[in-house]
Amino acid sequence: MMIKGLYEAHLPVSDLERSIEFYTGLGLELDHIVENRLAFLWIVKDESWLGLWKTDKVELEYHPSIRHIAFQVSLEGLKDSVNWLNNKGYKPREAFGFEPTEPFVMPHNDYAHAKIHFNDPDGNSLEFICKIDNHKKLTERMYLSKWEELNQ
Repeated sequence: MMIKGLYEAHLPVSDLERSIEFYTGLGLELDHIVENRLAFLWIVKDESWLGLWKTDKVELEYHPSIRHIAFQVSLEGLKDSVNWLNNKGYKPREAFGFEPTEPFVMPHNDYAHAKIHFNDPDGNSLEFICKIDNHKKLTERMYLSKWEELNQ
């Protein structure tokens, strides 16, 4: 197969310096800035990065096809994500009807995705996500703690 993975994704931002501070606070590493209007930050060094474009077009209504990035994390990292985000001053948000008190799970046949959502300063939708097994073939969406209880 020709494609090996996703190398880059891009988001619009209104204040490049504020956004660089936000994303480096998430643990991304700034690589370079182009003409004070575009910043590239490594998500995984030498594997994938995020481009932040300074623009006045951030008022576009949110839609996941144009203003959404999901960062892959470990299950252990995800379990601590609400505390981790809150400690950094970032607020998890409601998604798919789940309050941001803990991650939730969306099942898909033999696997599921556990996730938590939050926004950047411009309202771009972000999430931490990890793929998990669904060996009991559960079909209902639920909080991660309930999922783990049912999958013991």
